[in-house]
Amino acid sequence: MMHTKLSPVTSLLLFIFLSSLTVRSTGENPFTQKTYLIWYWNKEIQNNQAKPIFLLSKASPLSATESASFSKLAAQNALSSRLSAFCASANLLCFPDSLPSMFGQQDSQRNYKISYHPPLSAKGGSGEFTKQRVEPGKFFRESMLKKGKVIPMPDINDKLPEMSFLPRSISSKQPFSPLKVSVLKHIFHAGDNSTMETMIVKSLIECKRAPNPGETKRCVSSAEDMIDFAVSVLGRNIDILTTKNVNGSKQSIMIGSIEGINSGKVTDSVTCHQLLFPYLLYYCHSVPKVRVYQVDILNPNSKAKINNGVAICHMNTSSWSPTHVAFLALGSAPGRIEVCHWIYQNDLTWIVVD
Repeated sequence: MMHTKLSPVTSLLLFIFLSSLTVRSTGENPFTQKTYLIWYWNKEIQNNQAKPIFLLSKASPLSATESASFSKLAAQNALSSRLSAFCASANLLCFPDSLPSMFGQQDSQRNYKISYHPPLSAKGGSGEFTKQRVEPGKFFRESMLKKGKVIPMPDINDKLPEMSFLPRSISSKQPFSPLKVSVLKHIFHAGDNSTMETMIVKSLIECKRAPNPGETKRCVSSAEDMIDFAVSVLGRNIDILTTKNVNGSKQSIMIGSIEGINSGKVTDSVTCHQLLFPYLLYYCHSVPKVRVYQVDILNPNSKAKINNGVAICHMNTSSWSPTHVAFLALGSAPGRIEVCHWIYQNDLTWIVVD
């Protein structure tokens, strides 16, 4: 019997049609990327956990018709001819140079967002980093996660504009290599030495660099790609954890109830950090020997719960650089201490469901 391979666009439209058969009762529009993502989640994830609101909120706002139209343009290398419409319809960041107030603070406040989140990089810090003052609470010891303990929380706000994933039918057609920067510059109308060129180049280099010792990594530009990577590392019985909100940011907080994932034992996880790119792009990776905690965050004065945070503790830092900012902040050296940090706004961690 012959099997015909469907094109990505045809597959997408078929999937949306099939998913509509199961989600019409929920009141969702059956012809949206969100509906398709619900279908894809149900297909790939094997548990009865609630659908992750956070991931669904990142689904492309493009309709099926728009997705098919822009996918055809992408296949013809003609997206640049409809860039304004594409960026507006798909909720992309195509004109960063029009946002000077935000990007003017990029190096000092959110440098890790343009490349790699420092707490997790074995290479971690350079002389440039270690000359800077480390924000209080950015790194902490596992012993600080004790009920009733008052500690500083760093600025966990995401300074980037809200963006959405591209449908896989479009993202899969985009060049994604430092060798293809000129093509991407053409697509997104990026001038030489522009903010757009800088963010494209830095993110591509970070995505294509060799993994650190023990690290498994992948950059993903669609929700489906993120699900696939998490499943490939952790299996199908998985769920997403995110810090609930930004309450307590840049303030003293009190630690409330603490829940250790996998009963507080060393566990496997996949953490995804947003990178600066025209469309939503995440650096996802799994590193060995971590403990993951869900922590109730309280107002230290009223003792009222104001947030629920996700903290990750790296138990083996022996391969980290001696110049990593975590050691500057905590006063130690590689392999001598564990290093913990919060999951920031718009970042997430995948875990195995107990």
